[in-house]
Amino acid sequence: MSRISVEELDSYLWGSAVLLRTNIDAGAYKQYIFPLLFFKRICDVYDEETYKTIEEYGKAAKEFDETEIHSFVIPKGYHWNDVREKSQDIGVAIVTAFRKIEKANGDKLAGVFGDAAWTNKNRLPDRLLKELIEHFSTKVLSLENCPEDELGQGYEMLIRRFADDSGHTAQEFYTNRTVVHLMTEMLKPKSGESIYDPTCGTAGMLISTIAYLKEKNEEWRNVKIYGQEINALSASISKMNLFLHGIKDFNIVNGDTLVNPAFIEKGQLKKFDMILANPPYSISQWDRENFANDKYGRSFLGVPPQGRADYAFIQHILKSMDEKTGRCAILLPHGVLNRNEEKSIRENLIKLDILECIVGIGKNLFYNSPMEACVIVCRNKKKNDRKGQVLFIDAKNEITRRDSFSYLEEKHINRIVDAYIKYDDIEGFSKRVNNDELLQQDSTLSISFYVKHNTVKEENDNIDLVQTFEEWGKASFNMNKRLKETIKMINGGGMDE
Repeated sequence: MSRISVEELDSYLWGSAVLLRTNIDAGAYKQYIFPLLFFKRICDVYDEETYKTIEEYGKAAKEFDETEIHSFVIPKGYHWNDVREKSQDIGVAIVTAFRKIEKANGDKLAGVFGDAAWTNKNRLPDRLLKELIEHFSTKVLSLENCPEDELGQGYEMLIRRFADDSGHTAQEFYTNRTVVHLMTEMLKPKSGESIYDPTCGTAGMLISTIAYLKEKNEEWRNVKIYGQEINALSASISKMNLFLHGIKDFNIVNGDTLVNPAFIEKGQLKKFDMILANPPYSISQWDRENFANDKYGRSFLGVPPQGRADYAFIQHILKSMDEKTGRCAILLPHGVLNRNEEKSIRENLIKLDILECIVGIGKNLFYNSPMEACVIVCRNKKKNDRKGQVLFIDAKNEITRRDSFSYLEEKHINRIVDAYIKYDDIEGFSKRVNNDELLQQDSTLSISFYVKHNTVKEENDNIDLVQTFEEWGKASFNMNKRLKETIKMINGGGMDE
């Protein structure tokens, strides 16, 4: 059996989504494709494990307990091949198999397949489900045929494609992986550490830490992974994503981190060595009153305004860092650096002296959003030569834009990380500022306030005509579209959803 190439895998995975296009909205592809992919994978690996055990032990293999030879238990009658034999009520067969497999594997796979509407024949007729199953059946997803790292990369590629194709829903489950890579490189995960993401989405940040250790040829199987995600579908996808990357020692919980933090020890928040996070930006629907009286002491810097919960997430993260090894990198909107309503919270953060570095990154690094963001790095035990100061890095020009997609190249990441490691002043790029000066400046943390540029020269030197034209084209297209919809509505045609 020939090994699946990266190109074949990409085409194979995206081909499943193409089948859904006429029946399912792009934003819902992931509800159906990911569970089927995972179902096919664990069944093919199950068959592979069975074959290898029989090959090695012969008839004696029949005496072995399933859990001794299999990564996951597949109950009799609920294998992929059993579902494939069905010609009607296929949605019922799929759901039944999912629930039986989840039950047979206990907490390990609890809720992993999600709760998509498989039995809705108006949306998913038997004909379509049969086509999907036959499409996935064209390849064998065994470990030998498709190793964990390669399937994991294919899975990530599919997540990115869904982000490209699903419009405004993309940010809910995908963070630009080059930004994630930057954050991981800054924190440098270590073998044996505990790593946490309180708003983990599809677990991309957590997986990046394992990828970092693998690349360094360091032991990664002893790393303990923790995550919490409020969106049930994203939480399910994150579990599948981790499994498909070969990561088994993890704990992902579906729930609201601010209301019910999942990881508690002796009545207090569990402490972690390293935390990566991209919290939802400036949400206004959250329980501020409850947070003000938080039993875990998470409002120790102050209570954030109702309209913006950013500093609620920040304080949760800081409270979750190990006293000695704890460090974090948080991706946030620039507003947290200078909004007047959060001034007192920033003042207390500066006085605490755990804020180590703030990096401003370029715009258009987020799907369907031109916004600029920043990475805030905090560390409980700063090096002696870093105490009492913060390093500001203005990396907004460290960016490449190609085919309407913006990303950080290795040279950009290396320049930022090198500046962070050296922790020194670089004209027009980085600046160390004493905490006393920050407090004297009304506790503003705006990067441009401290990293000075020759403004006129820089603006003239960095006009991106291609990007400007693309943005004008997008704005023009959207305005024209809305105009047509308005005319249609006026004429009695109504507006499309």
